[in-house]
Amino acid sequence: MPTIAAGDLTDFVAAVFEGAGVAADEARTVAESLVGANLRGHDSHGVMRVAQYVDRLREGAYRSGVELRVERETPAVVVCDGQWGLGQVQAHRLLDKIIPKARALGLGAGAARAVGHIGRLGEYAERAAAEGLVLLATVNTDGAGQRVAPPGGREGRLGTNPLCIGVPTAGDPVVLDFGTSAAAEGKVRVYYIDGRRPVPEGWLLDHEGKPTTDPASLYEPPVGTLLPMGGAQAYKGFGLSLVLDMLAGGLTGGRTCHPDPAPVRGNNVVFVALEPDLFAGRDALVREATTLADHVRACPRAEGVEAILLPGDPERRALRQRSTSGITLPDAHWAKLAEVARGLGVAVPV
Repeated sequence: MPTIAAGDLTDFVAAVFEGAGVAADEARTVAESLVGANLRGHDSHGVMRVAQYVDRLREGAYRSGVELRVERETPAVVVCDGQWGLGQVQAHRLLDKIIPKARALGLGAGAARAVGHIGRLGEYAERAAAEGLVLLATVNTDGAGQRVAPPGGREGRLGTNPLCIGVPTAGDPVVLDFGTSAAAEGKVRVYYIDGRRPVPEGWLLDHEGKPTTDPASLYEPPVGTLLPMGGAQAYKGFGLSLVLDMLAGGLTGGRTCHPDPAPVRGNNVVFVALEPDLFAGRDALVREATTLADHVRACPRAEGVEAILLPGDPERRALRQRSTSGITLPDAHWAKLAEVARGLGVAVPV
């Protein structure tokens, strides 16, 4: 399995996107986002997505050089049409629009439909937390990608609709970022691409509603489903996914899950930014968030447990390790990335 330094991988991926006709600044934004996900241990949202994005650019499903078009705006809210621009580009533009609103009013909310896949939600929460803001974020897949069955069901009815909340502290922010299914679809795709390796138990059901560890069951007919988050209490993950889908589809002017959906294309996005200074004050939030974080980390540990981790800690550990040692990619992932690059006339790093 090849290992490549993050900077070299970012340059390579940016060159691939430029080779696919993406403007240089947008290519860099997307490349940094994807490599940033790999650096933080989220390979499901990393450079394995390059081939997918390039295919959608070729098909015209994704577009470079389009604006985030404002359709409705108030002092606190902005609603936009992403025009199927590249997701990371449009998502950061949406964040650019709501941060000044939060600064002025204490709250800024943004909704954008028809946006390409925006990648790891934690990226946007980390940016907001670095500026002292709280961010609540969710997306859906515009009614497509119905891979999650309701409890007791045998067919997919929902997407993996994630929830992300970032809270600043005196140290590293707490960044909660999870899909409402037992595993992100992209994590299953990692196993599928990497030689159809078995996934952990408790992730998938086959087409008959029986447990399976075969990742192909999510992609090859007869198609199975992902389980909702929650194990024996899967109704919790299902319920959360249901209402997030309603919000992401309904507030953006996009679609929720519905019969006969189109193929997966991208996201509808909802961001809500909060300015603590206009609530009880930033000092109050940071003090209490830090006190709680320290209190939880100081919990007596069970035998064999090295440390109590908070949301965001695993990503920061991976970032420190991979920033030093490089990013190791499975052979199948690297081969696909190299194939895409060569097809665009882009030199592949040795």
